[in-house]
Amino acid sequence: MSISANLSMAPNAQSDPEAFAFSDLPTLISISAKERPSSTAVVAGVLRIDYANLNAQMLKVAASLQRAGLHAQDCIAICAESSYAYLSVFLGALHAGISVAPLSPSATAGQILAMVKDSNAKLLFVDESTSVALAASDFSLPKEVDLIQLGDGEEKTFNQWLVRTTDLADNVSISPDWAFNIIYSSGTTGTPKGIVHSHQMRWLQMQYMPHFGYTSKTVTLIATPLYSNTTMTALLPTLAFGGCVVLLPKFEAGVYLELAQREHVTHAMLVPVQYQRLMSYPNFGKYNLDSFLVKFSTSAPLSAELKSDIVARWPGAFVEFYGMTEGGGTCMLVSHLHPNKFHTVGKPVDGHDFRVIDEQGAEVPKGAVGEIVGRSATMMMGYHNQPGKTTEAEWTNAQGQRYIRTGDVGRFDEDGFLILLDRRKDMIISGGFNVYPSDIESVLRKHLSVQDAAVVGAPSVDWGEVPVAFVVLKEAANISTDEILEWTNSQVGKTQRLKGLRFINELPLSPIGKVLKRELRDRW
Repeated sequence: MSISANLSMAPNAQSDPEAFAFSDLPTLISISAKERPSSTAVVAGVLRIDYANLNAQMLKVAASLQRAGLHAQDCIAICAESSYAYLSVFLGALHAGISVAPLSPSATAGQILAMVKDSNAKLLFVDESTSVALAASDFSLPKEVDLIQLGDGEEKTFNQWLVRTTDLADNVSISPDWAFNIIYSSGTTGTPKGIVHSHQMRWLQMQYMPHFGYTSKTVTLIATPLYSNTTMTALLPTLAFGGCVVLLPKFEAGVYLELAQREHVTHAMLVPVQYQRLMSYPNFGKYNLDSFLVKFSTSAPLSAELKSDIVARWPGAFVEFYGMTEGGGTCMLVSHLHPNKFHTVGKPVDGHDFRVIDEQGAEVPKGAVGEIVGRSATMMMGYHNQPGKTTEAEWTNAQGQRYIRTGDVGRFDEDGFLILLDRRKDMIISGGFNVYPSDIESVLRKHLSVQDAAVVGAPSVDWGEVPVAFVVLKEAANISTDEILEWTNSQVGKTQRLKGLRFINELPLSPIGKVLKRELRDRW
């Protein structure tokens, strides 16, 4: 059966947690090491690691953690670029029943310290660049937290720390309700919150992926950072089903395409800004990408125009996921099967329940606009050490069932496809009217001189807030801010008219491609 045919069937893999007997990722890797020891598990630069060696390294890390005094349900933190060492530390911790807090190297020293403390991490693993950056600040770890450097350097290095034996002091039986990871939010709205996922949640997510063609023949190119939940969605099932993971630490369009062609990549998870750079790469059409079965997109809005271009020029199925790191619900748009729905993020996956609520928390009629809330078997355990924030992120229906609030405003169309309008926090209330920045941004992007745009609310004495825009011009464009402002305001409604516009070389983005609108509001 073809991938397209499978996708159209919309299976119910996540709706019944009891349908799949629980297993854990380290156990599945060990099985692959026994059954297919010489099969390639990881490609990282010049390294090609088979399952026998990956399993042995995982056991050495687990044994090293136990020797260092860590026990099941403790936590470690990793702050580094993607590498084989990073991946082996992550897997070794899981094998010992220890959860992992993967931290962004782009965070400030103060944020990293706060996240290490919040996660109660016993060890912090860093690469050389992170170590140098921290050394240049007044960063100082609590005395009970040891620092291990994944590369060569003056600090205690990973190879010095790693034991040579694969024998564990204690064989750990992992419980489904134990924490798998603590993933910290991007912090686009303030201080990052630690989102706790259980082994059970990750297990259920992995059970859905054979539906997308994940097998032992899968080759997944990972070009998003290992600290991102986006990455986990594609990486974990690849290893769970005995496939091959190709790591690309720093994304560059040309390098990505070279790797995809050379390694005969079958699966990829990318964020919209990466798709944009790949599709605009001058030599895109010269690469043979016929090996691709499925490409995924998530984490940020993807324009209808870009979806159309990907479907037209990149072989294989193209699937957009809408959901949150916190879990709660997933919508899926099988783009190549629904070309008339590119303006949507698809329909809820079977077993995932979405509702739309108003400001008072009451459900709105079908087709009405409101905040999206979702519920499924795959939801976070909560925000680490923040029960109050966890409660704020939840909505309970009349039957007492728990939903996760997405913070997104949208509506479902007559066919049950979800149309996103904006982030609730980004919605502009001007003179009592709700103004959705995404509506104005879509108009701005239609201007022949505009490459990209972001609209935010600026304070106004008369109206409370008014919409203002930051615009990235196309190369060689010769136009003034007044000209674009006048053109845009002629295309939008009265309450949507821009009160200001500035040119900017590039929009500030989070590491996974989300526009940092809080930063733009501060700039204004």
